[in-house]
Amino acid sequence: MEVIVKEKVQQIIDQFAGKDVYVHLETTNGAYASHFDENAYNVGAFIRNAKVKYEHGKIVGSGNAYRVGLKLDLGWLYAEGVTDYELDDQNRLLMAGHDREGRLMVALEISETPFSHESVGQS
Repeated sequence: MEVIVKEKVQQIIDQFAGKDVYVHLETTNGAYASHFDENAYNVGAFIRNAKVKYEHGKIVGSGNAYRVGLKLDLGWLYAEGVTDYELDDQNRLLMAGHDREGRLMVALEISETPFSHESVGQS
């Protein structure tokens, strides 16, 4: 993955607009929270292969982290804290946010084909 270049990511987001796409969205502090602080809550959200069609998408922010929002017919889908991206060899836009230790905190992925459902953690 590469560090976000807002203009490049915006161009890729625009290429998926108006198409039926599959979205993977995940947030987590996973075991990180309770591993270091037994009183901390583990939190997370996970959705994989949600089929959506967004009108337009937008990446906003500057500096270290960005918010990526997708405007749907009846609302928005967004991920906050995205730091890195990759357009892989299957033409999937993979975006992620990592903490200072490199651990995954948020992921937003967009594809015209469904993501693998064989095992969590493999796109």
